[in-house]
Amino acid sequence: MNPEEASGDDLSGSSAFNKKETIIPEEDISDITIKENSSDSDSAPEKQGSAKTDDQGLPPRDPEKKIPEKKIIENESLSMNSGSSPSVHKKKRSGTSYVVVLLALITVIAVSMAAIFYGLGFGGNLGTSEKIAVIYVQGSMLTGNVPSGFGYATSEEISENIHTAVADENVRAIVLRVNSPGGSPAAAQEIAIEIEKAQEQGIPVIVSMGDLAASAAYYISAPADYIFANPSTSTGSIGVIWVFENMSSFNEKEGIDYYISKSGEFKDMGGSWRGLTDDEKEYADTVVMESYENFVTQVAEGRNMSRSEVKDLADGRVYTGSRAKELGLVDDFGNLYDAIDKAAELGGIQGEPRVVYMNRASISRLLLGSESGDSNEETRQLVNYFEKSPYGKILACIS
Repeated sequence: MNPEEASGDDLSGSSAFNKKETIIPEEDISDITIKENSSDSDSAPEKQGSAKTDDQGLPPRDPEKKIPEKKIIENESLSMNSGSSPSVHKKKRSGTSYVVVLLALITVIAVSMAAIFYGLGFGGNLGTSEKIAVIYVQGSMLTGNVPSGFGYATSEEISENIHTAVADENVRAIVLRVNSPGGSPAAAQEIAIEIEKAQEQGIPVIVSMGDLAASAAYYISAPADYIFANPSTSTGSIGVIWVFENMSSFNEKEGIDYYISKSGEFKDMGGSWRGLTDDEKEYADTVVMESYENFVTQVAEGRNMSRSEVKDLADGRVYTGSRAKELGLVDDFGNLYDAIDKAAELGGIQGEPRVVYMNRASISRLLLGSESGDSNEETRQLVNYFEKSPYGKILACIS
């Protein structure tokens, strides 16, 4: 073979070889492109040579030709990644909002529960500062369990609050805020006993009279260490009354008749279907005077007066605060806060005391006082035994 032929064959073979080397499947273009982009500066001549080969040996690509599948997947992946950032931020913001709302709800619930418990009198043992306990005696006094705020002051609730205050080692004194026309002598005696127990434990008791602190309400005030009243307060009314109701004339007019079977002469005493016999009247007077003597003794011991001095005042009359001060039934004029200051003084409290209102009426107390929702009806049922007693009502009360 002559040199020219050999040269031609070599060139032909070289051209074929070049074509084989430069014809690359389209699906591998992206890989080559990535490799080319990632190569260093030393490979620049190779890139130029490759470009020349492409220009000489390959036809130009069709611009309308579809993008390889791998490239489409890469582009979609890039698009998804680039769009994920706003979504993440939105989720973070949503999560933060939920946390803020949850914390706000917890705070509201905590504050509400604290207000309810404080209104119900469970806040008396909070804190460690020296305290003065204020206990309200508001409404007609009787034994039993009636929520405060419904016109009755029960000996159970008031005695319980006094007992709780004494049990709190941080309480230095007790203030009784009294607004009551009186009530049951038995209820007054229960409260007075608890007051004396507090004093025996070294806890002074101060009374702050409001509009009215008469009869049984004065009974519980007498043993206090100090009594404040306003000049126009109605107080005193030291005495006892037993009320009977005779509806026999009405029953006769209406044609109502009763047959009473009884085991003893006095068993139906006080029944509204008849009046009292002379013996029953005498017996009723004896019972009233017995309670009256207890009342006189309570006032005499509490106010450091003789029984004769008390009896001169204890004819049932009501005194103004001004007159009561002249007679020695109260110590001074002043309001609730004057009583609190005096309590701090007698309790040996240095500085500003913490005042704890044990049973102050509140919305939460009124709402939670009755499960039935009909608080007035439930209250009537609770006090029916007292208001509708078949034996009449013995009262240390303004009639």
